[in-house]
Amino acid sequence: MEQKLYKDILTAVQFHPLFQGVDEGTALSLVEECEALTYAKKEMMLQADTPRQGLLLILQGIAEVFVKNGAGQEEVLEVIQTGEIVGFSSLAEFLGFAKPEKTQPTVEVRAVEEVKALLIPFTVLAKRWDDQDVHDYLLSQVAVRLKDVYGSLAEQVKMAKGIGEGETILARVQDLMSENIVSVSPDTCIQEAAQKMAENRTSSVLIVEGKELKGIITERDIVGRVVANGLSFSEPSSAVMTGNPVTISRFAYYYDAFSEILLKGIKHLPVVDQGEITGVVTLTDLLRKKNDSVMKTIKKIEQADEATLPEIKATIYEITETLLRDRVPALSLLDIVTKLYDRLISRAVELALEALGKKGHEPPVPFAFYLMGSSGRGEQFMLTDQDHFLVYRETSDHAYFKMLGEEITSMLEKSGYARCKGLMMSSESQWRGTLLQWQDRVRKWMLQSNNENLLLAQNFFSYRFAVGSDELNREFEANLAELLDRSKIFLYRMAQAEREQEIPTLDEPIRALFKIGRKSIDMKKEILFPFHHSLQILSLYYGGIPGTPLEKIAALKEKGIFTEEFTHDLKEAFSHVLSLYIRQRWSNKGGGSVLSFAAMSTRQKDELILSLRTLRELQGMVFTRFSI
Repeated sequence: MEQKLYKDILTAVQFHPLFQGVDEGTALSLVEECEALTYAKKEMMLQADTPRQGLLLILQGIAEVFVKNGAGQEEVLEVIQTGEIVGFSSLAEFLGFAKPEKTQPTVEVRAVEEVKALLIPFTVLAKRWDDQDVHDYLLSQVAVRLKDVYGSLAEQVKMAKGIGEGETILARVQDLMSENIVSVSPDTCIQEAAQKMAENRTSSVLIVEGKELKGIITERDIVGRVVANGLSFSEPSSAVMTGNPVTISRFAYYYDAFSEILLKGIKHLPVVDQGEITGVVTLTDLLRKKNDSVMKTIKKIEQADEATLPEIKATIYEITETLLRDRVPALSLLDIVTKLYDRLISRAVELALEALGKKGHEPPVPFAFYLMGSSGRGEQFMLTDQDHFLVYRETSDHAYFKMLGEEITSMLEKSGYARCKGLMMSSESQWRGTLLQWQDRVRKWMLQSNNENLLLAQNFFSYRFAVGSDELNREFEANLAELLDRSKIFLYRMAQAEREQEIPTLDEPIRALFKIGRKSIDMKKEILFPFHHSLQILSLYYGGIPGTPLEKIAALKEKGIFTEEFTHDLKEAFSHVLSLYIRQRWSNKGGGSVLSFAAMSTRQKDELILSLRTLRELQGMVFTRFSI
């Protein structure tokens, strides 16, 4: 090792217990016997079948220790940070307590990002072995790491027993589906298709040409599209089928199928893998395995009136509790719960329109109703306060929309949504208006981008179209895109404001070395808000992409802004942070979003560290794009 390099390394490790307590000359000679190594992101540092030559001291970066289970899936046991050591399992061999051939390591180590490490061979360790401080350090590190790994393993075993394949929510579609595939060709007459359904006692028939799935006909289609419309039963099946039906893989989970059926409003899911039809899973199949609380809740929402609206909140909370207990992944949980809340909001708007209709008031022009905040992002698992606005076409009858905004706000309040303390609701004049009024309002925020207007804009651009005219919504979004295209300075100021809210890192080298540091983190203020704002800025910069965070991530990937690898990492990081946030808020009955590290398992801490690194990378893209 060249003189300058090992002097630089000595400077980096001079406070490490393995190199303390000796004079500089001895320390230099010890470092000279070591080997400096660099690993690229995701490069293997230690493999299962590689004999260990010593201990690896991480000088910079993060590595993960993992093991492959029987199914070939990877389970991360621990994350190794700057200042920590890899290779304690080989100490038994060094001490002469086990023969190498009998203790072949089964764990592997991989760089999470670029890692600079120092290989400390056993010869160096032998020279330091008589130092009591070295003994104490190694003993304490082995004890801490053994406790952490046991904790991680115990958590995974507990999870495996609690949510294994025997649990309904994680059952595979192949365990629920019917393999009795009833199919006809597109040219088969409707009567023959109906006869096939009756003969096979099934409620649907697949329309197949060759081996390709073309469509599906259900009993409901026969009644609604044939009988109700007086269509002849001699017509071909293709005349009434639902073309290009939603399909699912046999390896998908129960909650995937349930979410598809719930979100798409269907009752039959053909099961297709690599172009081959292997079965059909129906709502009835799912309800045999799980109670029908979700469907009862949907019916309850759709039949709700002003008096029964307050009852719906409790039923949605019961479903959320079940999904959390069954450990449904955060993003899937939000898919289901958001759809229920969207139905509730739609019903509240319907009731508001009905209430005005009874007084003789009808909408003078088309309108569109939008959600903002956590509702707009599709992340509202608990009813918080209201965030919404109204857009309508040019009219002289502004009074009607004033009444409509007030009625909607009132109906949502009865449903359990508190009124927004910041008055960001369509009952307020500044949160409703015509297309032109909204255009002027947003232009003002962009031109006068002080702190107050930036906060208004941040909340506004979290919007999601909920109810109303699709055509008006398209015009509204086109107007916004045009404004954004001419207002890059506004985005620069939004990015500049984010510099004050950098996502924290939890792997500071000196603190990590001595196992000290911050004790908690505010999941909402320190992580989720900066993440959402960063994603929002990039989405606005690249064409005003609307929708949920996942929709924005997908669109940015499609535009080539995010790589496939980063998209995957970003979704994983977002999902993990959301999971911690949801459980924190839920366990505190909607209380604070501050997460104590003492309440986290080792695995959760390790995953959080990695997630923050990815989210900081996203934020870094914003800072780089706007040269902050």
